[in-house]
Amino acid sequence: MKLSANLGFLWPDLPLLDRIAAAGRAGFQAVELHWPYDVPAPAVRAAADRAGLRILALNSPRGDLSKAEFGLACLPGREAEFRDSIALALDHARALGAGALHVMAGKPGDAPGWEARLVTSLRHAADAAPDLTILMEALNSTDNPGYAYATQDQADAIRRAADRPNLRLMFDAYHVAMMGQDPVQQWRRHRGHIGHVQIAGIPGRAEPAIDAAPLQGFLATMVQDGYAGWIGCEYRPAQGTEAGLGWRDKLA
Repeated sequence: MKLSANLGFLWPDLPLLDRIAAAGRAGFQAVELHWPYDVPAPAVRAAADRAGLRILALNSPRGDLSKAEFGLACLPGREAEFRDSIALALDHARALGAGALHVMAGKPGDAPGWEARLVTSLRHAADAAPDLTILMEALNSTDNPGYAYATQDQADAIRRAADRPNLRLMFDAYHVAMMGQDPVQQWRRHRGHIGHVQIAGIPGRAEPAIDAAPLQGFLATMVQDGYAGWIGCEYRPAQGTEAGLGWRDKLA
């Protein structure tokens, strides 16, 4: 299995460039980033090149952190800011050699017409980047109350409405399980439209327990189905990143 280190969560005590170096030393083949915008893109790309790592993806900007915003794509009155944020994100993605951008939808609250606004925003991002995969990630409602979509079905309904060939689902087995759903069943339901996979321990989001349900069955199903894509390790280490990497040995 091709594992990618999610540097939004792994090595959280290190600056970004040092996290990239640490991922290379730890034997990862690729990394994915959350919000790398504070570090010049050429420096990030050079660090990945030195470490022998591919950069797979990054997230679009979150918005106003003082208001706990989690994306701009569905927010009323923020359309121009969203388009500017996508231009910034795409510049970074291309400079980093990343093949995907996760467009963060945001928390619409009771704003009317947010679904149509989100569809328009996703079309804008997809049309602006026909060379990239635009990802949509359903975030569970326990950890992320109020986010635009919490399940794969909800995200896929928006994807179908947006109707762009480079718009794909991010399938995070942790979020699926936290919504009380079976990752295997949801995988098979949405397999044809999944662009990236992530895993973490369920529950708790620590190191993945890959020899126990539900991850064991999910990973076995992906193998049986011939999935050859990357698996992002987006978990919060329980006792330090290096100390917790032993779970990978069970994949051999």
